Amino acid sequence: MDFVIISVIGVLFGCGTYLILQRHLLRVVVGLSLYSHGANLALMVSGGLTRGNPPLLTTEAPYVDPLPQALVLTAIVISFGMTAFATVLAFRVRQVYGSDVVDELAGGEE
Repeated sequence: MDFVIISVIGVLFGCGTYLILQRHLLRVVVGLSLYSHGANLALMVSGGLTRGNPPLLTTEAPYVDPLPQALVLTAIVISFGMTAFATVLAFRVRQVYGSDVVDELAGGEE
């Protein structure tokens, strides 16, 4: 199970890297979103994947660390705000300049 999740994290970071290196702004925004999903999944895995254990230290039984869960919830809210802002910014750039290709915006036409 751990190998599958680690593989998914690798695929998310790989696809995110590929999309960030594209020329279109919307693809860059999607790449950043994939990065944040990969980071959230990595945080969840760092807390341990145990099913049915309490997230508190009330018993001597093994417990689940609640800190990564709290960090992931915070990261989800932050990444949602970042993605919404970047999407609106890319949309506005497309409206003003008529294109969302980074090379055309910088004036470096070759």
